[in-house]
Amino acid sequence: MMAFFKIALFLVMIVFSACTQAEDVSVIRSEKEDFQIVTIADELSHPWSLAFLPGGDYLVSERGGTLWRIAPDGRKVEISGVPDVYDRGQGGLLDIVPAPDFKTSGLLYFSYAAANAEGLANTEVAYAKLNSMQSRLTDVAVIFRANPKVSGSNHWGSRLLFGPDGLLYITLGERFSYKKEAQNPHNHLGTIIRVHPDGRTPDSNPFAGGQDGDPKVFTYGNRNVQGIALRPDTDQIWFHEHGPKGGDEVNILKAGANYGWPAVTYGVSYAGWKISDKTTAPGMEDPVLHWTPSIAPSGMAFYTGDKFPAWQGNVFVGALAHTHLRRLELHDDTVVHQEVLLEDRGARIRDVRAGPDGFLYILTDQSDGELLRLEPR
Repeated sequence: MMAFFKIALFLVMIVFSACTQAEDVSVIRSEKEDFQIVTIADELSHPWSLAFLPGGDYLVSERGGTLWRIAPDGRKVEISGVPDVYDRGQGGLLDIVPAPDFKTSGLLYFSYAAANAEGLANTEVAYAKLNSMQSRLTDVAVIFRANPKVSGSNHWGSRLLFGPDGLLYITLGERFSYKKEAQNPHNHLGTIIRVHPDGRTPDSNPFAGGQDGDPKVFTYGNRNVQGIALRPDTDQIWFHEHGPKGGDEVNILKAGANYGWPAVTYGVSYAGWKISDKTTAPGMEDPVLHWTPSIAPSGMAFYTGDKFPAWQGNVFVGALAHTHLRRLELHDDTVVHQEVLLEDRGARIRDVRAGPDGFLYILTDQSDGELLRLEPR
């Protein structure tokens, strides 16, 4: 009997140990917060942008041109009425942002790659009304077209942000093959644009007069900005942009500023030759931070929720090339610490958003992409 009891106790301990180990596997331990990942939706084809709707639903854009409304339980409904997009290379349906007055207006703003009859293309921005009953966009109106339209299929930007001034900020790429044009504020290549929500040019824009630059241009010398966010409790807007091979940058937005590309850079060409022998120059903004080697940043969010108290005020950035989520700690305007999260998942992270529910959300950029939620554990 005693031998039987010992064997039974041993088996119970094995089962308990296995259950404990299985439970521990679901816990992801970071330096300041432990969390778990909840999959809300999968089978998304290269999702690009995430937005939150009143009532708890999500909007997710797919680069190929599909817009989904996703319920909290993962059920997906396609939203029709999206304009045709230029689905080539890195182009397609890109960012999507509800208007600040969405609850009353029902307006959504979205950016996308668009081509002309000659096959030349660039980023455009439109708004439309979301008809929830019919699951479709209506009254589509284009408010901005980046000029010039050019050949190629890379570097479109293209994030949207409504600033504390109520104006719309549009990030653009230099379209890859036109690097030198990023130093020319008279066109839109390699710039950040600022317009009224209806597309009109603000009189307070740095080149509003048109003599020294295009009236809609707010900054220039940018390479390919794929993340922009408002710093909580301030009027500061932060953004990051892709370098070439090395030299990804985090910057603070300043009216009329020249961010240097390609006259100054910490990176080199993909073939290895030097683009510039300067990393700084008078009249050009130095980055708050640069990543060399590149992580290929995409998506950017300041965390302001109550679910992860130790992450309050931290910046989260998705990484495409190094497939992780990067956490940045700030002191004033300096990044004082960084942490790499989720690297073992091997997923390209295209977007990261702080949700109104206090959780953190990410989109993985793959043919079977996922909408994921980070929850405290």
